Amino acid sequence: MIHLASLLLAGTMLAPAVAFAEDVVPADAAREATGTVIVVTGTADGYRPLDANAVKTPTPLVDVPQTITVLTREQLDDQGITQLGDALRYVPGVVLGQGEGHRDQINLRGQNTTADFYLDGLRDDTQYYRSLYNIERVEVLKGANALLFGRGGGGGVINRVSKTPDLAGTKGQASANVDSFGAFALAADWNQPLSDMVGARLNATYEEFDNHRQDFEGRFIGVNPTMAFQPGDATRIELAYNYDDDRRTTDRGVPSRSGKPLTGFDNTFFGRSDLNIATVKAHIAQARLDHDLADNLSFNVLGQYSHTDKLYGNVFASGPVNTATNTVALAGYESGTVRDSWVGQANLVWTGQTGGVGHTLLTGFEVADQDTLATRRNTNNGTVTLAERLTVPAFAYSPLATNSRTDVRTLSAYIQDQIELAQFLQLVAGVRYDEFRITGRNAINGVGASRTDRKWSPRFGVIVKPQPNMSFYGSFTRTFLPQSGDQFGALDATQATLAPEQFENLEAGVKWDVNPGLAFTAAIYQLDRDNSRFNNPVTGLPELSGKTRAKGIELSLAGRILPHWQASLGYTLQDGEVRSATTAAPAGRKLSQLPRHQASAWTRYDVTGQIGLGLGITHQSKSFTTISNGVTLPAFTRLDAAVFYDLSENLSLQLNVENLTDTDYFPAAHTDNNISTGEPINARLTVRAKF
Repeated sequence: MIHLASLLLAGTMLAPAVAFAEDVVPADAAREATGTVIVVTGTADGYRPLDANAVKTPTPLVDVPQTITVLTREQLDDQGITQLGDALRYVPGVVLGQGEGHRDQINLRGQNTTADFYLDGLRDDTQYYRSLYNIERVEVLKGANALLFGRGGGGGVINRVSKTPDLAGTKGQASANVDSFGAFALAADWNQPLSDMVGARLNATYEEFDNHRQDFEGRFIGVNPTMAFQPGDATRIELAYNYDDDRRTTDRGVPSRSGKPLTGFDNTFFGRSDLNIATVKAHIAQARLDHDLADNLSFNVLGQYSHTDKLYGNVFASGPVNTATNTVALAGYESGTVRDSWVGQANLVWTGQTGGVGHTLLTGFEVADQDTLATRRNTNNGTVTLAERLTVPAFAYSPLATNSRTDVRTLSAYIQDQIELAQFLQLVAGVRYDEFRITGRNAINGVGASRTDRKWSPRFGVIVKPQPNMSFYGSFTRTFLPQSGDQFGALDATQATLAPEQFENLEAGVKWDVNPGLAFTAAIYQLDRDNSRFNNPVTGLPELSGKTRAKGIELSLAGRILPHWQASLGYTLQDGEVRSATTAAPAGRKLSQLPRHQASAWTRYDVTGQIGLGLGITHQSKSFTTISNGVTLPAFTRLDAAVFYDLSENLSLQLNVENLTDTDYFPAAHTDNNISTGEPINARLTVRAKF
């Protein structure tokens, strides 16, 4: 960690070189005599975010003792991104997982998750792909922090912030894009005030998918109407409904050969087009009330109901290439999940002073109920001879192997105070109490089990501010995850006896608002996981594996470097290993899909008032596909580029070229023999109109 600390200090010395000479405006220059911070939630200047909605308090990012990366709408549009997974490629410390070809899955600070996703601060943990057509920004909060989010989130969480109605005036936008594989997307965004107090907004999209893989296809339909009511300056009510309909080919990639991904077969489909189909229909309804009780006292109440119906079938490579026979073993299964979730949350925020000491006090509670019906049918096994296009034998599904129903109920309460002892010194202290109750029953054998966990999750932080636009911080956070996994699709008698996993995150860093539009962050962290579980590299099923530790350093710079030059830069140096011997993972094994070096950069320079140029680069050093450490994902560097041309004030053209150098790479994996292949060079043309 001493080496990492020296790099952290070096990073703080690099930032001045990219700042342009201009008076620095402190991030908290709007502080009134009462100590209240004036912040407009959800705002940004280009690529530079000013705050984060998921923090739940009106606190500038410079005063939050935690690493936070925010992808603004402007940056997402410039990169031509429509899906969450593609957006996260440019976030340091986030490594994409394959997700079995049917869901968003990430490794964040070495912690694999399919559930740590949020929509407007409320849990959105069903396994599916998330579109960004109706999203204003994406917030990545790193490090364990159960105080704000509850269970899970060991490495951090991903929060999407929705577009909402604007009562100020009518406006709209429409876009269409098509790429060189034939994939295309249409999207529309219309905002309409209905009166001085009522507004509506409609976002909708239709996408068709295609890529370099044989037999791959799919389509996505998304519709999101929202309403806002503002009867007075102190009150706002928002109602929203989101419908997602996704259908696509389930593609598990290629197997390994001799400890590396199989090469020369990047297009080959190791499945059957009639069985490898994933479908998801999701309905999400939200309601939110914000009310100011006084100038420095406000509360909000949020509610969300979601219903998701997901079915996916897949045939996939179940083992490495047999070099002696030039064959590959195949297996398969079909899995279905129907989930109904209710979640309600209320927060009270007070900013003020007591005896000359400033406070930003947050208190809140959350209740949730989640019912899940999960089924699974397996197929017979088979073997194919390796070829550019495989001749896959017939596969048939067995009777139900799994038919389980689980009910998860949580009750949570939390309190946090950010205390300003002096202009240069702040403390953050808080705690959350969670009662987590899960019951499960397998309808096939009639066996049921239940477990209740009651956990306290603390958060502590110290913030030292040598000047208003700079902070040095240190923090300690803790979270937990029950042993039935992050999806809670089943609970057996063994799982019911096991204590939850525990995550503890130590972090220190510096944040510097170089100028009003440019922010620099550097952080060093150590994340310890106890009583942890890993997927067995052969079966894919979870097994206990004791203690692990991940540590690293993260550097980022986001915003406007020069008046016509914006950038979002990030670098992560990280390492992680198992620290206790178990059957699944002996001590010393490296954590899966945790590259030691990871760098990303996206930059846009406006050459004239009409023409702009964009350039992006992502780099990952080599890593292991799973905890077996038996298969290595090679290092890769991908180069992207863009050209922007404004035909008029309301009409623009945009050309994005991905993988400009046509690099052959393997970005993600699920097991040692389900490895995704990166797309070759691909151009996408976008037309965007504003009204």
